[in-house]
Amino acid sequence: MRKPAFALICCLFVAGVASGQTLSPQVRGFVKVDAPVVALTHVRVIDGTGAAPREDQTILLRQGKIESVSDAASASVPKDAQVLDLHGYSVIPGLVGMHDHMFYPMGNGIFGEMAYSFPRLYLAGGVTTIRTTGALEPYTDLELKKQIDKGETPGPKMHVTGPYLEGAGSWALQMHQLTGPDDATKTVNFWLDQGVDSFKAYMFITPAELSAAVTAAHKRGAKVTGHLCSIGFREAAAIGIDDLEHGLFVDTEFLPTKKSGECPESSENPELMAKLDVKTGPLHDMILDLVQRHVAVTSTLPVFEMGSFTGRPTMEKRVLDALSPDARSAVLWNRVRSSDASGLRKAYGSDVSPWPAAFQKEMEFEHAFAQAGGLLLAGLDPTGMGGVIAGFGDQREVELLVEAGFSPVEAIHIATANGAQFLGELDRIGTIAAGKQADLVVIKGDPSKQIEDIENVETVFKDGIGYDSAKLIESVRGVVGSR
Repeated sequence: MRKPAFALICCLFVAGVASGQTLSPQVRGFVKVDAPVVALTHVRVIDGTGAAPREDQTILLRQGKIESVSDAASASVPKDAQVLDLHGYSVIPGLVGMHDHMFYPMGNGIFGEMAYSFPRLYLAGGVTTIRTTGALEPYTDLELKKQIDKGETPGPKMHVTGPYLEGAGSWALQMHQLTGPDDATKTVNFWLDQGVDSFKAYMFITPAELSAAVTAAHKRGAKVTGHLCSIGFREAAAIGIDDLEHGLFVDTEFLPTKKSGECPESSENPELMAKLDVKTGPLHDMILDLVQRHVAVTSTLPVFEMGSFTGRPTMEKRVLDALSPDARSAVLWNRVRSSDASGLRKAYGSDVSPWPAAFQKEMEFEHAFAQAGGLLLAGLDPTGMGGVIAGFGDQREVELLVEAGFSPVEAIHIATANGAQFLGELDRIGTIAAGKQADLVVIKGDPSKQIEDIENVETVFKDGIGYDSAKLIESVRGVVGSR
């Protein structure tokens, strides 16, 4: 008797031994470690708390969780454990990406959903949890989350942000424009019912619409962040926003042309931004205000680095290899165009760009904010000129935090524990400790001494299952920008 087709399909799925999660053949093809008990021996542990690294440790994983972390010399390794000898390697917690979209710039203000390539690249780069921080295809993101959770496709754990909360006058064709506070409330409640767990306010939202959105979200335990323009950071903090994206690059409150509730026609002034003082005056007061009101700030340095410097960052072969031919050509053309001296003279009256100094001020602001007690989060924002892509950009963010003045251990703490804290999941993820989920990144080298080693990811554990980073990357060669 012929079996129904669905019965055959069901039989193709295999349970992950470590976590009990059912994995499709597609996902299983990327698994390199999967056992009920796994011992990571003789490894350097950078635990995400900000503490000094611990040398020659053994991490014991059992059924998808961390059972113990101890000195290798005294560790008791069960006979049935799969043992990985990790001399010369480091283990950090899985990165928690807090500005990790699923879309990519296609040109002419249109963005395409990368539901195939980005989940794989995030996981390959060591990002085990993401917040999408603004969705252009929220239904796609929600369905993708379901597929990942069911083990049908590889990718990180997803916190799906609803569609942008944007006001009238938006430049973005793909965004709904709110018609007032009532619409903001209805939008928030509708998408919470669909399964999103946070929201992102955007550039043209009015104070009344933001207030309504924050009230509706908080009433149901959700948070609101913002990439703002019409509303300055201090005003947004007073309204009750939970997080602010990008830092000084988008805070218009210091611009002389700023009017209440309006996005200035020219919302960027790098020369003015570079002159702001983090130690005294309006910027210093803003930092203290955000800290006092417990408003987080999300750092997205990679997307601004790409647009602020001529020839920086160096275009990595791994990034160019991942891009589709059309996307690669567009990125390289954008790089050439951005370095055109005649364009600089036309825009700023000088051959010297004011953006590198503004970028340095952004890094100074982020360091001062964290030093004052603010919760700094880390993300990449894969938009801009298209050269910042999932996973690789998250690693670059950690490197740039070190350039901003944080120690490597502090930067890793920001990119792991701080994100977990904001998401309310620090008891489960974000640091390496007994009882937590086994979300870990195995890195060849020592990023506590040389932060660039964070790019040397070999195995990424998510719920105790170890995924092959190189295989995930190879599976999307030449794909980013198309799917």
